Order: sequence, then C-alpha cells, then structure tokens
Amino acid sequence: MLRCPECSAEIDVDEDEVEEGEILSCPECETELEVSQTHPVALNPISDDLDEDEDDDDVAEEEDEDFDEDGDMPEEEDEEEDDEDEEE
Repeated sequence: MLRCPECSAEIDVDEDEVEEGEILSCPECETELEVSQTHPVALNPISDDLDEDEDDDDVAEEEDEDFDEDGDMPEEEDEEEDDEDEEE
C-alpha cells in the first residue's frame, strides 16, 4: 500500500503495476504525485505553485518587451525621419 507524502493517506494502487513517470492523485488531499522510482515505489508531489510561477515569469518577460518602464507602449520612431536628420 502506498501513502501520500503530503497527507499520509493510503493510495490504493498495485505497486507492481505502476510505472516510473506515472501520475497518481491522492484521494484525500488531491495532490498530484509522480512515481519517481518503482522498486521500491517512491512518490513525489507535483507542485502546481512552481508551474504557475514559471508561467507568470514567461508572461512578465513578454510584457516587458511590449511596454516601456512606465508601462506604456513605446513610441516607434519613423526610420525615414532619422535618415533625413542625419543627411542635414
């Protein structure tokens, strides 16, 4: 019988039939658990918080590219005007 590493609840699975990398769910605390090894079976909780933080970082980086430091859209300068100024 396997136990949830988060809440110690029993997880009813056949230890001989689980595979490494398989995802199980705790019936009590609903934590998703990854089978990290099979002999003996070891379960590691999958943290949703870390995944969400990584996703938030990706979004923040994309937003930084679109906005200036004040949070405004950067003004695009017309390249033709710059070329004319340099010629004079």
